[in-house]
Amino acid sequence: MPVPIPRQRAIPAGAGAQAPAVPTPDASPDGSGRAGGTGGSGTSAGPGLTLLLVEDDPGGSLSLPELVDSTGRPIRIRTARNLTEVARLLTDDVHCILLDLALPGGPAPNGGTGGTPASGTQGPGGPGAAHDTAHGAGRAPADADELTTLRHVLRLAPGHAVLALTTSGDAERGARAVRVGAQDYLFRDELDGRLLSRAIQYAVERKRADAAQRQLTESRLRAQENARLERGLLPTPLLEGSPLRFASRYRPGRSRALLGGDFYDTVRTPDGSVHVMIGDVCGHGPDEAALGVELRIAWRALTFAGLVGDELLSTLQKVLEHERANEEIFATLCTVDIAPDGRRAGLCLAGHPAPLVARPGLPAELLPYDNGGPALGLLPRARWPRQQVQLGGTWSLMLYTDGLIEGRVGRGNQRLGQDGMVEMVRRKLAAGLRGDALLEAAVTEVRELNGGELTDDVAVLLLDREPAHER
Repeated sequence: MPVPIPRQRAIPAGAGAQAPAVPTPDASPDGSGRAGGTGGSGTSAGPGLTLLLVEDDPGGSLSLPELVDSTGRPIRIRTARNLTEVARLLTDDVHCILLDLALPGGPAPNGGTGGTPASGTQGPGGPGAAHDTAHGAGRAPADADELTTLRHVLRLAPGHAVLALTTSGDAERGARAVRVGAQDYLFRDELDGRLLSRAIQYAVERKRADAAQRQLTESRLRAQENARLERGLLPTPLLEGSPLRFASRYRPGRSRALLGGDFYDTVRTPDGSVHVMIGDVCGHGPDEAALGVELRIAWRALTFAGLVGDELLSTLQKVLEHERANEEIFATLCTVDIAPDGRRAGLCLAGHPAPLVARPGLPAELLPYDNGGPALGLLPRARWPRQQVQLGGTWSLMLYTDGLIEGRVGRGNQRLGQDGMVEMVRRKLAAGLRGDALLEAAVTEVRELNGGELTDDVAVLLLDREPAHER
């Protein structure tokens, strides 16, 4: 048999995670505080669902049947007669709101949520409640939107499931309630225990699923925005007018990232010289990636301003010192400036591995690295000498970061190292690989030797110069 709904009118605002049931004239006669087995304080099986009923029925004609969840635990019921009480009773343990769409409501004249004044210093049943009864505070004007109360409840409880209650002759109103934001609607005159219990559980799970889907969508959108941002921060080589061919491979160590602490760039200045650099900020996080982008942009600007060698690297060190998060952050760097005739170049190394050069008829080898300087950010008054190297008429120059040479070889702790890399590149060149194909094959083999993805960032660049009749 349906039983009258208990009026839990003595629950103060912010009563805690679970409001206690208060016996009222409508409660069961045994004084247990239970209403038809719905349970005001949970059971030994642990807390179940809690329903907040929002209806204004002085005659008490609206009755709810016994309600249990899918595990057989009683569903607790609280009752609010206006929006002010909704705000008070909407504690963390409320899972679902059952709103009577016939409830008059709307914003109170003083800016509150209807019912008692916004200050709400009086508890339920006090002078504020008497004011509600005497003056009908919170009642919407006759021409107000018929779903105004629902809209206010949705604003008060954005994370709660909401069921709308209407009459069987007003299904369209219920459908509009769902369009506004309710999880479902029910008819007052067709309620039974099984239907309402199922509807409550469905609404709660649907709300959770909607929240999870929204979080997933937001996460995907953020990932797409980050991807677009990182893709836009990757360099575009400026080699217009140069006979050199450029190829690159970039693989950040961070999972699902496009940009790591490695950085590179290449540009051709108005005098016909081609400048290329590659660097590595220690660490693998987004802060290191951002610092790498700053150093790359600074290098491009300084290069176009005519700086090379020690003057260029000293200025980049100042940029690093001002932009890094702490004094332990440093960056390695390799810069090469190739003369307009393409036959010679200036080389500067700041704690970075030396480039590899391959020439026809000669085995690939490393450029000199004995006269390099320290990594940027380690010594405040460091110097970076610029070495002159002869390239010849036809050559391939490969610059790389240590992620390429620090991968493991097999299951032990042995690393590929520079010697292993040189031998690997020699084999690829002997097999006829050049340009993009050479870099792709080299990175693929390094990953295979490592037994899977590399944990460090990897950047590899290749500049090729061929005789004029072959271009």
